[in-house]
Amino acid sequence: MEYDPIKDRLGALFGRSPLLKRAFFGILNLVFLRAWYVKKEIRRVFAEIETRPIRVLDAGTGFGQYTYWMCRNFDDVVITAVDIKDDYLNELRKLLSATGLDHRVRLAVDDLTKLTAEGQFDFVLSVDVMEHIEDDRAVFRNFKRVLAPGGRVLVNTPSDLGGSDIKEEGDESFIGEHVRDGYNREELEEKLSTAGLQPIRTIFTYGPWGSLAWRLLIKYPMQLLSLSWLLLILLPFYYVLALPIGLVLNAIDVSRDNAAGTGLLVVSG
Repeated sequence: MEYDPIKDRLGALFGRSPLLKRAFFGILNLVFLRAWYVKKEIRRVFAEIETRPIRVLDAGTGFGQYTYWMCRNFDDVVITAVDIKDDYLNELRKLLSATGLDHRVRLAVDDLTKLTAEGQFDFVLSVDVMEHIEDDRAVFRNFKRVLAPGGRVLVNTPSDLGGSDIKEEGDESFIGEHVRDGYNREELEEKLSTAGLQPIRTIFTYGPWGSLAWRLLIKYPMQLLSLSWLLLILLPFYYVLALPIGLVLNAIDVSRDNAAGTGLLVVSG
């Protein structure tokens, strides 16, 4: 399935005003289990970093929900947020300006394989980006180049244990834009290590409970929208039933130490 056109259309719909954009970010942070894991780990990493202010590179910021969340929740962060999509950055710029947070964020169009962002960063964040980039080793080398001593890199990505909804050979990726279906744990750790980024923590996300929540909260609604946007009017009624179940499943998953999962989160330094 071509995922980006649906995502872009939703982003444009909710990007019509700062209020709608903030509501959109709230929805993303609620239904996507990856946000539960990423925010939990950001808090942990920020507690480990002694430098203040914490200089952050949001590498592949997308809609910018993590940049916005970090600014709202941590007074001692300054962020450089980069993406290859200028329209995403423009919408984020409007929100940051409307909420008075723009003085703490620098936005720039940048290609992570040829990263031009300058300065040393205490924290580099990469959420569901690397599965879109063929030359991932070049990106990891660039992360190492801009990382300050004692800094941390957080990479969140699908795993090869069912990431992109691939369960067996021959299955088609749920997201057609992925250049790889998911990372093997050892592969991702090796690529980070080769770039000079030593893995500190590796966490499997989307275990059995989280994978079920993903199907309820993300996969089935997206499949509906891929059929027809007229079905958008049905989603509020669907989520009345599915959301409470999905949130309970998310909470169970994030509280467990998953032996395996369809997602990987690696913190390195």
